[in-house]
Amino acid sequence: MSGWQQDKSFQGLAAKFARNIYGTPKGRLRLKILRDRMLAELPLDEAPLLVLDAGGGLGQISAWLARKGHQVLLAEPAEEMLDYAARRLRRSGVQTLPASIQQLAEQLPENQQTFDLVACHAVLEWLYQPRATLEELLPRVKAGGWLSLMFFNADALLFTNVVRGNWQRALDGNLQGKGKGSRLTPISPLQPLEVISWLEAAGFAIHGKTGVRVFNDYLRLQLPPEARGERLLQLEKKYCQQEPYWRLGRYVLLHAQKN
Repeated sequence: MSGWQQDKSFQGLAAKFARNIYGTPKGRLRLKILRDRMLAELPLDEAPLLVLDAGGGLGQISAWLARKGHQVLLAEPAEEMLDYAARRLRRSGVQTLPASIQQLAEQLPENQQTFDLVACHAVLEWLYQPRATLEELLPRVKAGGWLSLMFFNADALLFTNVVRGNWQRALDGNLQGKGKGSRLTPISPLQPLEVISWLEAAGFAIHGKTGVRVFNDYLRLQLPPEARGERLLQLEKKYCQQEPYWRLGRYVLLHAQKN
């Protein structure tokens, strides 16, 4: 990790995160695909679930799950993120906990250590030790429960840099961020098949593999007239789970059930 050995902190970056990640067409596309696959692959329309949104950031997924009738706890270590989330969650019934994944075992109530569904979206790539941290999170999923895990795809990062002409960086393999300042390049992009192997080794069965933004981030600057937002969404939904396209999604979303 080129000497950088700390998790990325988003304290002081909430406004930039909201603007650059979620306040853009690509951010809204990410949320649409994420919600679509969660609805299709998780038991969200059955009995109300007890949900942990680990590293839930600005609270978009927490608020959405709460509106669907589920009991949600949003855990987020950056206080400024929680302040932003609180405005969205004011009337949703979502509880918040100022804690990182590494702090959950100590800070969760003794009678609420496991959950029917644990969501962890776009968190691992900002951690210095993503596998070790994931292994601290997996015990929070109860037996028979579900994990919704989305992470930044190292393969997509390489491909994007080649397309953009950053060939020397691609040859050097020096693509990850350093975690410093206000830059939003992840410090630990992950290989999809490696993460799948981690989950299977921990006793999880993979039920869904989705590439999130499999085309959007590679599009040319000059697009034909038919390149409208709804057409792109159709393309993304059609191919996001097909080989080989899902493997090049900017993010990879995995849904897994604990045995």
